[in-house]
Amino acid sequence: MAQAATQTPAQPPIQLTAAGFVSGALAACTAVTITNPMEVAKTRLQLDGELQGRAHIKLAPAVAGSGAAAAGIPEVHASVKAGPSGRVYTSALDCMQKTWRFEGLRGIQRGLGAAYAYQVALNGSRLGFFEPFRHAINSVAGYEQNSVHAWTSLLAGASSGVVGAILGNPLFLVKARMQAYSPFNPVGAQHHYTSAFNGLASIVRKEGVKGLARGVDAAMLRTAMGSSVQLPAYNLAKTTLNGWGMGDNVGVYLLSSTFSGMCVCAVMQPADTALTRMYNQSPNSVGPDGKPRGLLYKNPIDCLWKTWRTEGFAGLYKGTIAPHTVVTLVTNEMISRQWTAWKRARTAVARD
Repeated sequence: MAQAATQTPAQPPIQLTAAGFVSGALAACTAVTITNPMEVAKTRLQLDGELQGRAHIKLAPAVAGSGAAAAGIPEVHASVKAGPSGRVYTSALDCMQKTWRFEGLRGIQRGLGAAYAYQVALNGSRLGFFEPFRHAINSVAGYEQNSVHAWTSLLAGASSGVVGAILGNPLFLVKARMQAYSPFNPVGAQHHYTSAFNGLASIVRKEGVKGLARGVDAAMLRTAMGSSVQLPAYNLAKTTLNGWGMGDNVGVYLLSSTFSGMCVCAVMQPADTALTRMYNQSPNSVGPDGKPRGLLYKNPIDCLWKTWRTEGFAGLYKGTIAPHTVVTLVTNEMISRQWTAWKRARTAVARD
């Protein structure tokens, strides 16, 4: 029974670090081309109404009525385009519609170049190193390399995610700031970069080299949480569906990746919101009201606490989306299998 529980499906894909890296990067770039408009909307929604809505916070007597920040939470002014609710956008659809209307294709695909570079670094590493890490951990634990165990998969996913987060941090930093920028409907701190390279150079010039590492702690937290769930949940769902006799096809990939995307959103979204806000702040930033803002958060935990205190539980789940995970995993599976088939065919020809 124990052997049956850990047995993997027949003919698993050939996993090589270089091949896995390329497959993961191509899958992620395909996904980001399709989902970047949703990423732009997600980023802006996570910053829309930032630290607004403190009416439910009971001020201490010493600061009540004085205009001082309550409970260590800084005063944050709403966007000049905010409505009575203090927000510019009412939903993801409303955000995409306004972005398209006022900024066109350039606005809806803002930060796409930086997103490509980031996905190569992050998802290429995350998807490319997951299997080698899992095989290594299984070997150290005394398991068969290809066997599936929950704890080794979780550890491999978290480890590969942290590697990708470190490599891709400067690019994600630029991407987030480019996607947040809007000359028509600003939300959050505004940084105007003409390209990913211009963004990197501007950060180094204004904040020093250490500015490129801004938010890396939040990135490691977010990516470790997401990666610890993404691939293990996908593998669990796919293995279960295969065990039910559903075969190995695109339908199974879609169901498995949808399940994985739901798990990722549930676990990672609060950390993703904190990451966006940590990235978007800087010592010399200007708020959406056109006035200097500066730093709002000390670290990702401080950001999560202030967000919850001012915006409630719903504030932690602003901009929740799952399509990127679905498209990435399905594309990665198909590319991996095509690569495997090509390698096996090439080996067979060489033997003949």
